[in-house]
Amino acid sequence: MAILGDYIRIKHGFAFKGDYITTEDNGVVLVTPGNFEIGGGFKEKKCKFFSAEYPVDYVLHAGDLIVTMTDLSKQGDTLGFSALVPNSNRTYLHNQRIGLVDVFNPEADKDYIYWFMRTPYYQKTIVATASGSTVKHTSPLRICDVKIELPPLDEQKKISSILRSIDDKIENNQKINDNLQQQAFALFDKLLTTEHPESCSLSEIAELNPKRSLAKNEMARYIDMAQLSTSGSFPNGWEIKPYNGGMRFANGDTLLARITPCLENGKTAYIDFLNTNEVAFGSTEYVVMCSQGQYPSEFFYCLARYPSFVDYAVKNMNGSSGRQRVSAETIGKYSLPQLTDDELSEFRDVVPVLFSTMRLNSLENIRLSELRDALLPKLMSGEIDVSDIQL
Repeated sequence: MAILGDYIRIKHGFAFKGDYITTEDNGVVLVTPGNFEIGGGFKEKKCKFFSAEYPVDYVLHAGDLIVTMTDLSKQGDTLGFSALVPNSNRTYLHNQRIGLVDVFNPEADKDYIYWFMRTPYYQKTIVATASGSTVKHTSPLRICDVKIELPPLDEQKKISSILRSIDDKIENNQKINDNLQQQAFALFDKLLTTEHPESCSLSEIAELNPKRSLAKNEMARYIDMAQLSTSGSFPNGWEIKPYNGGMRFANGDTLLARITPCLENGKTAYIDFLNTNEVAFGSTEYVVMCSQGQYPSEFFYCLARYPSFVDYAVKNMNGSSGRQRVSAETIGKYSLPQLTDDELSEFRDVVPVLFSTMRLNSLENIRLSELRDALLPKLMSGEIDVSDIQL
């Protein structure tokens, strides 16, 4: 059987100096393993940037196929997975431990190789041959040694097209959600920066860690800290398991990570996808916020992402280095302007509709992701025959 090395070669990245790596967006993205989604694909959120001159030979181009060769997780969550460099007005730099894949053999379609490098078979092979325990590493040689059986070129293109059409819809839904969330944040910011004669504490308008009922060992939806987004309102998934402790929450609640570095990284969620009267649970390191009634529940999600609120929470963390937390009591002391009835009505007229659309798009993206992940190995193995499909 052929191996990947019969069709591709992999170029190492450049060792950019750490002194010039920044989180300030200057439009020059230093691509790192953090730019790879679990399961493959490019993750644009929480980028690192480079603030000095750089060698032009290590500038990536839109559509370039790249692969991550280092992973900090014990499970190797992203190790070996592929991504395509986005088409945007940003510059993307080819950093060390990122491989640039050159598909040199005309018998192989680059998009097909991209999808092959997202299959469970491929990634399990990479993790199984990785070196390191805490930090896992692979290499161009190990990647190129993975066995592959290529179908005819026209079938490769059909398979790639099917999978790409699903990913394009997911990406479009996410862009819509990002835009809708920014509209909500813009109104929230306008309301909070308007002059107000009175202020209030958060605990006066929100209930923190409200009581929710779940019996021990009752089967319930569980949302882990790892499943909270650092930029959006919707978690990346959940599982059903027996309740054995943890923070409980229901529709209308906002989850806020209270521990470092999750708080600084923006781990937050708005809960609006549970069934009627359903109670879910998650990490003990959440602060749960819900409205006392006057303020719309979405207001508190917007607050959880408000820079001044996050800055307050981070500065008021306590505990030993590496395990610092902010308490719900401290969160409750945060002071903010007391909105008028007209301002609350304006927020209520606009924002819940935006969140409802975001919820529908997010639920559709979960279904599309499940469809794509189910189709991927079946298309690659030939279990689903695409030879007669006309594109």
